[in-house]
Amino acid sequence: MIINNKAVLITGGAGRLGSSFARAIIKQGGKVVLADIDKANLQLLENELGDKKCLGIVANVSHLKEMDLCITKTVEKFGCLDGVIHSSYPRSSGWGTRFEDLNQKFLNEDLTQQLGGAILFSQRVLNYFVKQGYGNLIHISSIQGITAPKFDHYVDTEMTSPIEYTAIKSGIIAITQYLAKYYKNKNIRVNCVSPGGIFDKQPDSFVRKYRNSCINKGLLSAEDIIGSVLFLLSDYSQYINGQNIIIDDGWTL
Repeated sequence: MIINNKAVLITGGAGRLGSSFARAIIKQGGKVVLADIDKANLQLLENELGDKKCLGIVANVSHLKEMDLCITKTVEKFGCLDGVIHSSYPRSSGWGTRFEDLNQKFLNEDLTQQLGGAILFSQRVLNYFVKQGYGNLIHISSIQGITAPKFDHYVDTEMTSPIEYTAIKSGIIAITQYLAKYYKNKNIRVNCVSPGGIFDKQPDSFVRKYRNSCINKGLLSAEDIIGSVLFLLSDYSQYINGQNIIIDDGWTL
């Protein structure tokens, strides 16, 4: 039990990554508050995990008032807020457009919601951590925030890797480093995890090419990310700060 009764708020908590994190945290002795706009899946997770260890909050954490609500509800439920995992992934209706066809309205919306939202959410969480006297914030970035996409993987598919995704995820890594230094001597840690691609019924040609760029597995599952997140939440990583942990089966090598 490496989480030791810690209370952890997870944004995007009903999603593929968020729900996997929640199950693992509870299994390791923690408690979770899951914030998401997906009311149905939140209810299913609450039923699965039990209301003594899990609270679901229907919230859009792109909005300041709802960010604050998530923090308040966590403290009301569990008496403290030990850690936060920001894995929310809001997207405009124009998300995934090829570079040549980018629309300013959708681009602005995605940059504001994802990168701007991460900055403002960090502000609210870290303000609370300062008052509390400690805290642990984990952002979720991506291998696309570290290096350029392997565009040949997308040939003959309808998939693309949006340039705004690269901009957002590289920005997440940068703000992680900035905030870790900014809150020096505050007993606060800010780190980041950058997963490789997660398998989600991608075309066979993409899966094969992606696998050839890796070492042992290729596309990952959400469960492959759990160990690093649990480590960062635990006291075993108490002097790891401002770091970006890459979990990609060697894709970036």
